[in-house]
Order: sequence, then C-alpha cells, then structure tokens
Amino acid sequence: MAAVDIQNRGPRTYGNWRRPTSPGILGLGSVGTVLLLGGLILVVVVVMIAGLLEAVILGGILGLVMLAVLTKDSHGKNILSRGGARVAWWSSRSRGSNIYRSGPLGRALWGTFQLPGLAAPTRLTEHTDSYGRKFALLYTPATSSFSVVIGTEPDGAALVDQEQIDVWVADWGHWLANLGDEPGIEAASVTIEAAPDSGTRLRREIDMNMDDEAPAFAKAMLGEVRVTYPSGSSTVKAFASITFNASHRSGSKKRQAEEMARELAARLPGLTAGLQATGAGAAHPLSAQELCETIRIAYDPAAAVLIDEAHAAGETPELTWPDVGPSAAQASWGGYRHDSAYSCTWAMTSAPRGNVQSGVLARLLAPHRDIARKRVTLLYRPIDAAKAAAMVEADLRAAEFRVTSTNKPAARDSLAVRAAAATASEEASGAGLVQFGMLVTATVTDLEKEADARAAIDNLSATARLRIRPVYGSQDSAFAAALPLGLVLPKHIKVPAELREKL
Repeated sequence: MAAVDIQNRGPRTYGNWRRPTSPGILGLGSVGTVLLLGGLILVVVVVMIAGLLEAVILGGILGLVMLAVLTKDSHGKNILSRGGARVAWWSSRSRGSNIYRSGPLGRALWGTFQLPGLAAPTRLTEHTDSYGRKFALLYTPATSSFSVVIGTEPDGAALVDQEQIDVWVADWGHWLANLGDEPGIEAASVTIEAAPDSGTRLRREIDMNMDDEAPAFAKAMLGEVRVTYPSGSSTVKAFASITFNASHRSGSKKRQAEEMARELAARLPGLTAGLQATGAGAAHPLSAQELCETIRIAYDPAAAVLIDEAHAAGETPELTWPDVGPSAAQASWGGYRHDSAYSCTWAMTSAPRGNVQSGVLARLLAPHRDIARKRVTLLYRPIDAAKAAAMVEADLRAAEFRVTSTNKPAARDSLAVRAAAATASEEASGAGLVQFGMLVTATVTDLEKEADARAAIDNLSATARLRIRPVYGSQDSAFAAALPLGLVLPKHIKVPAELREKL
C-alpha cells in the first residue's frame, strides 16, 4: 500500500521564501515612515516660522527625496541606492583603489602576492581535528570570525531515484537548521565550481595501468582516449564554508586561533558526517595547501594546469597564504580583471516565485561551453531560535498591517499574509529559519567571449527562475565573497543590514 502511495504522489515542490519587511506608509519601511512624518512636521514648523514660500521649497525637496526612495526598478533598487552606488564607485576610482598590483613591483608588503580587497587581512593557520585530518583555519580580523572549508565530491542526481533525492534535500534542510543550534556559528556558504579538466589525472591513470603486453589495438584505443577525451571535459567541485564567531557571546573575550582550533577539532567530524548525508559525497576539511591551491587557481586560472601537472609528477607545489593572490587586478563598473582571466559576478535579487522542484538549479550549476569557469555560491546565515520567533511574528504583523491599511488590499498583499502565517506556523513547530542569498561568477580567459558569458548567465538564471543583477561598482568584493573564504558580507558594510531592511 505504501508503494502505491509513493507512485501516485506527484513531484515534491519547495517554496514560500520570504523577504523580511517592516510596516510603513506608502510602501516605506518603519524608518522611512518616521522620516516622512518628521519631514512633514518640519514643513509645518517652517510655515509657522519662515513663511509659505520656504515651506513649499522644503516640501518639494522632501517630495523629490520620497520619490527617489519609492521609485524602484525590477530588482527592488531605488534611485537613491543606485545613485549612492555610482557616487561610491566614482570616489573609489578617483582614489585608485580599484587597481591592485602586488609582487616585487607592487605595493604589497615584502613583495608578496597578498590577496586584495576584503580578503587582504585574512590569516591562515593549519591544525588537526580529532580524526587526525589537517584543516585550514582562516581568521578575518575585520569581523573577528574564524572559517573552516569542507571539500566534498558530489556524485550528482543522475540515475538516482526521486525518493533518494527527496531524502537528500530533507537532510540538507536538517543540516542547515542544525547550524542555528550550533554555538558560535555566524554564517555558512556552499560553492559549486565548474571548470575545464586539464586531463592530467586521466593521462596519469592510463599511463600507470597500461600493460606492455597488451594488444596493439587496445594500446591504440587507450592512446586515442588519452589524447581526445580531456578535450572539452570539465570537473565540478563543491566546497562548504562555515564561519564561527571569535567570541562565545556578545561582549565576551575573543578567542585566539589555537583556542578556536581545539574546539573545532572536536566539532568538525560531526559537521562533515552530517554533510555527507545530504548527498554531498565524501566530505573532508581542506588543508592549508588545498585551500591555497583553490584560491590561487580562482585568481589565476592558468595556474591550474601547472598545479595538476605537479601533482601528476608526485610533487606538491608549495604555496603560502601571502602568495595566493593575483599579481595584478583591476575592478571596473561591471567586471573584474585578474591575472589571466576576466570575471563578472551577479547577485540574486529575488528568489523563485511560487513552488519549484529540487532540480531547479541543475542547469545553472552545470558546466557551460561559453564560460571557462563558473562559480555559484549560496550564502546562508542561520538564525537562532530566539531571534527566529520574533522575526516571523514581526513579519506576520507587517503583512497584516499592509492588508488592513487600505480598503482594497492588493492580491499580492493577501498572499503575503498567508505566506507569513505559514512561515510562523512552521517555525512554531520547530523548523529552522535561515537567511540566504546567491552569487554567480562567470570567468573567461578570452575577453572576446565576455558578451557570450553574460548572455549565458542571463539565460541560465531564467531557467532557474532567479532574478539576478551584476554587482555594479563592487565586482572585486563580490568576486572574493563568492570564493570559499567564509566572508560575512553584512558585517563589512557601513550601513547595518537591520537598518536597510526597515527603509
């Protein structure tokens, strides 16, 4: 009877993503509403003190500001935010901070190839967990956080039963929900990187297993495979970065790298074991050497062939953290030039509307012929149970306020109330709450293929039902955030995220 039910059940779908909102007048948040009321009071005061003409001028200025805040594009960006980004970019370019040079002829200390931008102050140490595995511990002084990177080898969903895929998705949801209960975890990210395969591993495997007494036909066939198969093939790698706060709690003493490493040495086996149950395959923490190679190849894709050839020869290229950055990099308004490649990074502005199936991101994650290297990074910020309860209740009240504030509520507002009520009900029953985002980086080694890569990303995002836009004016920071470094972007901005959500 159970088998019949499984066969008759339709495909499982997922959805009901909610963007945090706050109540306000005319679509403004709580902070915007307070500013509007304060401006109106100021206009009345000016009428009483200065006169009608001055009040009209002040009211016109206030109206223009409110118009700039309320006029938004398809990505939810208003004129004020877009203008602020443009001004910040002009200021950055005038100071020359978008240009980076390192090495003996650069400006980096001691002639090293230090990482640029947000990743410049990071420090790397290596430790051993309770299973005897070496793991890299990355410290970011600007945010007082430590990050560990877990490498996985996902097999994909090809020839896998749908029931098993549903189990993997459920286990992934449990793994994310459990992160909210883990002490000290600030954020997590998953990076899926599709890159061309150099063919070194295949050639080494054939050379090591070739029998001298094999038939000539078999040798000729393997020789042809050795030459032709690596052409056009690709590899897919996955990394999971987990970021921990250096303090036990707010206001407590910050832990040093050795103290943090002792704690994480006992917790890493449980985190990797839980990740393996999600279909991620064999999961292991990256060592310092592996992390250095990953970041070095990201900034200079031409180094991938040299590193693979060194491993094929039984050698390990010795890389240190001060030497994994680019020798030259330059950020433009819509792109990022770094060593032997050019990249553009997009940010998700809207999650898929409605319900989607588990394979909605399959085409976006798969390799593409017009993109040399493609990196899709999912950013997660688990919310602890205490804050989650208050957040969903506030979101529900804000949705109800928008419906009751007018005599003819819009259909979208009515649907928002039902979605917010469903989220509050699920949270009350024990479900976890996670804030998430996405960054997509496309890298090309030939500048003539830049337009093809941009068109490919636009088409792939449409198949994934995502709304994305290039991170204009901050391409260098977005590129670093898409790498498995555990950077927490909201902690690097000057305007707190909580304040921006209420505008």
